[in-house]
Amino acid sequence: MKNSVFSTLLFAVASLTSFVSSTANAQIFRCNATDGIEYINNAKDAQTRGCKTMQGGNVTIIQGTISNVAKSGVQVAAVAPSSGNASGAPAQRTDIGPSQKVRDSDSRLILESELKKAESKLADQQKEYNNGEPEKQGIESRNYQRYLDRVAEIKSGITRYQSDITSLKREISRLPSIN
Repeated sequence: MKNSVFSTLLFAVASLTSFVSSTANAQIFRCNATDGIEYINNAKDAQTRGCKTMQGGNVTIIQGTISNVAKSGVQVAAVAPSSGNASGAPAQRTDIGPSQKVRDSDSRLILESELKKAESKLADQQKEYNNGEPEKQGIESRNYQRYLDRVAEIKSGITRYQSDITSLKREISRLPSIN
Protein backbone atom coordinates (compact mmCIF):
# COMPACT_ATOMS: atom_id res chain seq x y z
CA MET A 1 0.00 0.00 0.00
CA LYS A 2 2.76 2.43 0.97
CA ASN A 3 4.69 1.51 -2.18
CA SER A 4 1.78 2.35 -4.47
CA VAL A 5 1.16 5.69 -2.78
CA PHE A 6 4.88 6.50 -2.98
CA SER A 7 5.09 5.53 -6.66
CA THR A 8 1.98 7.55 -7.47
CA LEU A 9 3.41 10.56 -5.67
CA LEU A 10 6.76 10.10 -7.43
CA PHE A 11 5.01 9.91 -10.82
CA ALA A 12 3.04 13.11 -10.07
CA VAL A 13 6.19 15.00 -9.11
CA ALA A 14 8.03 13.78 -12.21
CA SER A 15 5.12 14.78 -14.46
CA LEU A 16 4.91 18.20 -12.89
CA THR A 17 8.67 18.72 -13.21
CA SER A 18 8.67 17.79 -16.88
CA PHE A 19 5.70 20.09 -17.55
CA VAL A 20 7.37 23.04 -15.81
CA SER A 21 10.68 22.51 -17.61
CA SER A 22 8.98 22.21 -21.01
CA THR A 23 7.04 25.46 -20.53
CA ALA A 24 10.06 27.26 -19.10
CA ASN A 25 12.20 26.44 -22.15
CA ALA A 26 9.77 27.98 -24.66
CA GLN A 27 11.44 30.76 -26.63
CA ILE A 28 9.86 34.16 -27.05
CA PHE A 29 10.44 36.17 -30.22
CA ARG A 30 10.15 39.93 -30.66
CA CYS A 31 8.78 41.02 -34.03
CA ASN A 32 8.31 44.45 -35.54
CA ALA A 33 4.72 44.76 -36.70
CA THR A 34 3.01 47.58 -38.58
CA ASP A 35 1.15 48.67 -35.44
CA GLY A 36 4.03 48.30 -32.96
CA ILE A 37 6.01 45.48 -31.40
CA GLU A 38 4.60 41.98 -31.25
CA TYR A 39 5.79 39.04 -29.15
CA ILE A 40 5.23 35.46 -30.36
CA ASN A 41 6.39 31.99 -29.33
CA ASN A 42 6.04 30.15 -32.65
CA ALA A 43 9.57 29.51 -34.01
CA LYS A 44 8.51 28.89 -37.64
CA ASP A 45 6.39 32.03 -37.78
CA ALA A 46 9.18 34.02 -36.14
CA GLN A 47 11.72 32.80 -38.67
CA THR A 48 9.56 33.75 -41.66
CA ARG A 49 8.91 37.21 -40.23
CA GLY A 50 12.54 37.86 -39.27
CA CYS A 51 11.93 38.16 -35.53
CA LYS A 52 14.66 38.28 -32.89
CA THR A 53 14.90 35.84 -29.99
CA MET A 54 14.32 37.39 -26.57
CA GLN A 55 17.06 36.70 -24.02
CA GLY A 56 16.62 36.74 -20.28
CA GLY A 57 13.56 36.46 -18.08
CA ASN A 58 9.90 36.00 -18.74
CA VAL A 59 7.86 38.42 -20.78
CA THR A 60 4.49 39.57 -19.48
CA ILE A 61 2.27 41.25 -22.04
CA ILE A 62 -0.88 43.12 -21.13
CA GLN A 63 -3.05 43.88 -24.12
CA GLY A 64 -4.00 47.53 -24.11
CA THR A 65 -7.04 49.15 -25.61
CA ILE A 66 -7.36 52.22 -27.75
CA SER A 67 -9.30 54.94 -25.98
CA ASN A 68 -12.45 56.41 -27.50
CA VAL A 69 -10.70 59.77 -27.74
CA ALA A 70 -7.90 58.32 -29.87
CA LYS A 71 -10.39 56.48 -32.10
CA SER A 72 -12.42 59.63 -32.73
CA GLY A 73 -9.37 61.56 -33.88
CA VAL A 74 -9.70 64.22 -31.18
CA GLN A 75 -6.29 65.56 -30.30
CA VAL A 76 -5.57 65.21 -26.59
CA ALA A 77 -3.69 68.08 -25.01
CA ALA A 78 -0.18 67.38 -23.85
CA VAL A 79 0.99 68.36 -20.42
CA ALA A 80 4.02 70.60 -20.50
CA PRO A 81 7.04 68.92 -18.96
CA SER A 82 7.72 70.07 -15.44
CA SER A 83 11.26 71.35 -15.51
CA GLY A 84 12.30 71.65 -11.91
CA ASN A 85 8.74 72.11 -10.71
CA ALA A 86 9.28 70.75 -7.20
CA SER A 87 6.82 73.16 -5.63
CA GLY A 88 3.91 70.81 -6.20
CA ALA A 89 2.11 73.38 -8.35
CA PRO A 90 0.20 71.95 -11.29
CA ALA A 91 2.05 71.86 -14.59
CA GLN A 92 0.92 74.32 -17.23
CA ARG A 93 -1.26 72.77 -19.91
CA THR A 94 -0.96 74.06 -23.42
CA ASP A 95 -4.30 73.11 -24.94
CA ILE A 96 -7.16 71.49 -23.04
CA GLY A 97 -9.94 69.97 -25.08
CA PRO A 98 -13.54 69.73 -23.90
CA SER A 99 -13.22 66.03 -23.06
CA GLN A 100 -10.23 66.74 -20.80
CA LYS A 101 -12.17 69.48 -19.04
CA VAL A 102 -14.99 67.01 -18.38
CA ARG A 103 -12.53 64.45 -16.98
CA ASP A 104 -10.90 67.10 -14.79
CA SER A 105 -14.30 68.20 -13.54
CA ASP A 106 -15.30 64.60 -12.79
CA SER A 107 -12.01 64.03 -10.99
CA ARG A 108 -12.54 67.13 -8.89
CA LEU A 109 -16.08 66.08 -7.95
CA ILE A 110 -14.93 62.58 -6.98
CA LEU A 111 -12.03 63.90 -4.91
CA GLU A 112 -14.23 66.47 -3.20
CA SER A 113 -16.83 63.82 -2.30
CA GLU A 114 -14.05 61.58 -0.93
CA LEU A 115 -12.74 64.55 1.05
CA LYS A 116 -16.18 65.16 2.59
CA LYS A 117 -16.46 61.47 3.53
CA ALA A 118 -13.01 61.47 5.11
CA GLU A 119 -13.74 64.67 7.04
CA SER A 120 -17.03 63.19 8.27
CA LYS A 121 -15.33 59.98 9.39
CA LEU A 122 -12.58 61.98 11.09
CA ALA A 123 -15.17 63.99 13.00
CA ASP A 124 -16.89 60.75 14.09
CA GLN A 125 -13.58 59.23 15.21
CA GLN A 126 -12.61 62.38 17.13
CA LYS A 127 -16.01 62.45 18.82
CA GLU A 128 -15.66 58.80 19.82
CA TYR A 129 -12.03 59.34 20.95
CA ASN A 130 -13.20 62.04 23.39
CA ASN A 131 -9.71 63.54 23.90
CA GLY A 132 -8.15 60.16 24.68
CA GLU A 133 -10.85 58.97 27.06
CA PRO A 134 -13.62 57.23 25.11
CA GLU A 135 -16.48 55.71 27.07
CA LYS A 136 -16.04 52.08 28.02
CA GLN A 137 -18.34 49.67 26.22
CA GLY A 138 -19.76 46.42 27.59
CA ILE A 139 -17.00 44.04 28.63
CA GLU A 140 -14.33 46.73 28.54
CA SER A 141 -15.06 47.67 32.15
CA ARG A 142 -13.86 44.19 33.17
CA ASN A 143 -11.24 43.76 30.41
CA TYR A 144 -9.04 46.86 30.42
CA GLN A 145 -6.77 45.57 27.63
CA ARG A 146 -9.73 45.46 25.25
CA TYR A 147 -10.42 49.10 26.10
CA LEU A 148 -6.79 50.05 25.44
CA ASP A 149 -6.86 48.19 22.10
CA ARG A 150 -9.99 50.05 21.04
CA VAL A 151 -8.48 53.41 22.06
CA ALA A 152 -5.33 52.63 20.04
CA GLU A 153 -7.48 51.63 17.06
CA ILE A 154 -9.46 54.86 17.24
CA LYS A 155 -6.24 56.88 17.50
CA SER A 156 -4.72 55.15 14.45
CA GLY A 157 -7.99 55.77 12.58
CA ILE A 158 -7.77 59.46 13.37
CA THR A 159 -4.18 59.56 12.10
CA ARG A 160 -5.16 57.70 8.93
CA TYR A 161 -8.10 60.00 8.19
CA GLN A 162 -5.95 63.08 8.77
CA SER A 163 -3.41 61.69 6.30
CA ASP A 164 -6.16 60.91 3.80
CA ILE A 165 -7.54 64.43 4.08
CA THR A 166 -4.09 65.94 3.52
CA SER A 167 -3.56 63.74 0.46
CA LEU A 168 -6.98 64.53 -1.00
CA LYS A 169 -6.46 68.26 -0.54
CA ARG A 170 -3.08 67.98 -2.25
CA GLU A 171 -4.63 66.12 -5.21
CA ILE A 172 -7.44 68.65 -5.50
CA SER A 173 -4.93 71.51 -5.52
CA ARG A 174 -3.09 69.84 -8.43
CA LEU A 175 -6.20 69.84 -10.63
CA PRO A 176 -6.81 72.81 -12.89
CA SER A 177 -9.49 75.22 -11.73
CA ILE A 178 -12.99 74.82 -13.13
CA ASN A 179 -13.94 77.73 -15.40
